[in-house]
Amino acid sequence: MSNIIPPSVKQAVMGHKGAKTDQLAAHTVEPTKDSRITSDFGTKQTNTDDWLRVNSKDQIGPMLLEDPFGREKIHRFDHERIPERVVHARGTGAFGTFRLFESAEDVTHANVLTDTSRETPVFLRFSTVLGSRGSADTVRDVRGFAVKFYTQEGNWDIVGNNIPVFFIQDAIKFPDLIHAGKPEPHNEVPQAQSAHNNFWDFVQMHSEATHMFMWTMSDRAIPRSYRMMQGFGVNTYTLTNAAGVRSFVKFHFTPELGVHSLVWDEALKLAGQDPDFHRKDLMEAIDHGVYPKWKFGIQTIEESNEDDFDFDILDATKVWPEDLVPIRYIGELELNKNVDEFFTQTEQVAFCTGHVVPGIGFSDDPLLQGRNFSYFDTQLSRLGTNWQELPINKPVCPVMNFNRDGAMRQTISKGKVNYWPNRFEAQPPATKEEGGYVDYPERVVGIKERAKSAKFKDHFSQAQLFFNSLSEIEKSHMLAAFSFELSHCDEPIVYERLVKRLADIDLGLAQSVGKMVGG
Repeated sequence: MSNIIPPSVKQAVMGHKGAKTDQLAAHTVEPTKDSRITSDFGTKQTNTDDWLRVNSKDQIGPMLLEDPFGREKIHRFDHERIPERVVHARGTGAFGTFRLFESAEDVTHANVLTDTSRETPVFLRFSTVLGSRGSADTVRDVRGFAVKFYTQEGNWDIVGNNIPVFFIQDAIKFPDLIHAGKPEPHNEVPQAQSAHNNFWDFVQMHSEATHMFMWTMSDRAIPRSYRMMQGFGVNTYTLTNAAGVRSFVKFHFTPELGVHSLVWDEALKLAGQDPDFHRKDLMEAIDHGVYPKWKFGIQTIEESNEDDFDFDILDATKVWPEDLVPIRYIGELELNKNVDEFFTQTEQVAFCTGHVVPGIGFSDDPLLQGRNFSYFDTQLSRLGTNWQELPINKPVCPVMNFNRDGAMRQTISKGKVNYWPNRFEAQPPATKEEGGYVDYPERVVGIKERAKSAKFKDHFSQAQLFFNSLSEIEKSHMLAAFSFELSHCDEPIVYERLVKRLADIDLGLAQSVGKMVGG
């Protein structure tokens, strides 16, 4: 049936994989031999090497402040930098395509997850977490895996990592976690690494971080390539189907090249010899047509089964064991186009966990709830209030609302009214049938308090399962990682306490680390 529908009709209704590329083309320029240098206000310039000045025949004179071209060139240079991301500052990205192979209409009515005839354009940004923009690619760290789906119903962002769990359960601890992981405040040391007193002091003081730091001391924290790295949504989201039945969901991206890591000596050498190793590897693969691909999968739990597990499914420090909740692979993500300019695309792209489309929603995951505020808030300070009008962030579907003004506003909104309701009945809210987002009518009963449910208190069982799942060579790598990290802690109370914490996971590991670091 789809074969007899004219391409123009399909594109108008469903969009196409090049929709974002076509949109960006209107904002793209390329210097050629035939183009000429102009000012930002469009006037062609005859000389960009000499400031306008008063000279005599034999002597150079003072520069003139009246020179608009000289002033513009310098002031534009002075203001080129924007604040770097508070975390995930070091990164790279590429464009691609998401294809759905199996409809998930049994659990969601989101068209991006039910319409197998679609090809949805995406942008994927990889990153490290702790380092600054100028740090090395191959440091031991969590890797960001953030995907922006440019769907016909709006932008949908999955802002994930290459590790399926996180350090903390409640978003209110995020500033403390990042303060502890970043360079120490008294001397700004060390850069882009967790091998220091504050980080290990923090995670020891927060036993909920144990599962996560076991992952970061494993080979997963030094991936061989972005193309050989898993992606996880980390948080628990929800899906709602056409009948109004809600399920909890976790999102997975599994690389078709397999999951591979560096060994520590390789990571150290590459950090010194080729600090851009990961970004170059990705760009070169795409340039040569070796497009990286990931299988896209979902784990789902019906709302009625939420309490059937011995862990809380809303706890971001826990995985959903695949033997209990199998991954259902329904699609594929392919990266097939490098960016044309790093700053305007990779640096200015902005992700928000709160960007969802009809059929996809939020759970009461306390980490997700805080992220929904934080990600939106941080873009305001980094890019300004109209950041969603930047070409890389702009949806491919129409954006129509009564939001107005602010610095660097791009859209020109015609008409006499800028509010709803209005006398012209102009631009009313959409109905459900028109594709409007409908919040799930969740019943909430409880006591207002600063606490979490009892199941959130199990901090060690999954950390033990993870360690026991490792091969002997992987365990030896982990032992070496702990020894390296803790040997950089010069306060005995830090490494002595951490060794005791390791005894909660595996006594042999704790004893081996203790011998190597004096704990």
